[in-house]
Amino acid sequence: MPASSLECRNLRSGLLFISPWLLGFLAFSLYPLISAFLYSFTDYSVLASPVYIGGDNYQTLIKDELFWKALFNTVGFAALSVPLNLIIACFLALLLNFNVAGKSVFRTIFFLPSLVPMVCLGVIWRWLLNGEIGLVNQFLQPFVNMTNFLLGSELVTPSWLEDPVFTKPGLIVASVWCLGHAMIIFLAGMQETPTQLYEAAEIDGAGFWGKLCHVTIPSISPYLLFNLIMGLIGSFQIFAVPYVLMNGGIEPMDGPDRSLLFVATYIFQNAFTNWDMGYACAISLIFILVVAGLTLSVMKIAENKVYYAGGSDA
Repeated sequence: MPASSLECRNLRSGLLFISPWLLGFLAFSLYPLISAFLYSFTDYSVLASPVYIGGDNYQTLIKDELFWKALFNTVGFAALSVPLNLIIACFLALLLNFNVAGKSVFRTIFFLPSLVPMVCLGVIWRWLLNGEIGLVNQFLQPFVNMTNFLLGSELVTPSWLEDPVFTKPGLIVASVWCLGHAMIIFLAGMQETPTQLYEAAEIDGAGFWGKLCHVTIPSISPYLLFNLIMGLIGSFQIFAVPYVLMNGGIEPMDGPDRSLLFVATYIFQNAFTNWDMGYACAISLIFILVVAGLTLSVMKIAENKVYYAGGSDA
């Protein structure tokens, strides 16, 4: 059945209204993705025309120990930082959900650090994690001294940026500053939970922990899933903070013993240090598939575990 003139006008008006987004998607998302796919089959240094080499980049990638090291570091960082950030964000949202004096001030204080640009955040934590004059070690020093006195040990404060054992824990601590958005989303979910559910739980004899486990957490499960997926994607994209922690690449930008070599860092090294853009594109595409696979896996696992107010599960 042919569309009426009114439907055609509505379609034309709709396309006109979304045209800025469509143009941005085509120019900054679809075109780079297609270009990366095509360049991944070439030897391309940006300074010269690409030369088709077939699947050589992908064969090299399979045997590349640095890529697997970067992927291991990235997955390890995500596995530790994402759950920690979710737990702390949910805990802060729970505290801010109580009716206490000045809670709007506390909400602002907890949220403000997430507005700090990543480069500034890296500069701040480079000073905070300094092994000699950093505030983190100055805070830990009394506890280390007390432990040495009681146990007769010879513990010292960590060298966060020089010791490969502590570089990732230091980065995970720095990532906690970015949980403001997740906290606000959790808080919105808690405030939308019907009070009738809490009243019914109280009638059944549920205490604080009972209401938390059987009312609050199920009610905010969609928000939990959203924050989990966004946190997972964001942690896999980490680049700016470790880059700045290593003094903007003046020091080895992958950290001591390559402990801060992440996939995004490795893509940057190949594309803009080694000028091997074809290989960088191949890494990028494989990385997209890894992130997409993990995201779809999380959504599949949570398919029947997310409660929506409408009464249907995800």
